[in-house]
Amino acid sequence: MAPSAPTPRAPRLLKALIVSVLGVALAHLILSDTLYLSFAGQAASTLGAGPGYSADQAFTTALINTFLVMPLVLWIGMLVTGERRVGPMVLVGTVAWITAVGNGIDLLDDAPGTLLPLRSLALVVAVTALASLVRRRKKP
Repeated sequence: MAPSAPTPRAPRLLKALIVSVLGVALAHLILSDTLYLSFAGQAASTLGAGPGYSADQAFTTALINTFLVMPLVLWIGMLVTGERRVGPMVLVGTVAWITAVGNGIDLLDDAPGTLLPLRSLALVVAVTALASLVRRRKKP
């Protein structure tokens, strides 16, 4: 069975752009919802509604969940669209997402329901989509 020809750059970039937008949206949704639930748990615990998660546990859970979702969505999304060799895209997208969250987490931590800055979200999508064009050559 002969290997299939690689996808041209423009369709691959479009697929990566769509998958990156979905990945950022899903990871942001999970991050903000998990932080919101942690705020509700902290408030209930403060009001004496029983033991809840500590602030550190809830915050760590929110970060771990969002950091795990991003690479999974990128990898599965690109495989579903028929693309292979998506390692560089997944790596760059995950690092970009972690950087964006690290720089904007104070906004989410201070007020539940807010968004990370749109410029940083757009930058994560753009860098991740452009990273999809990086492909390693096959060795003969």
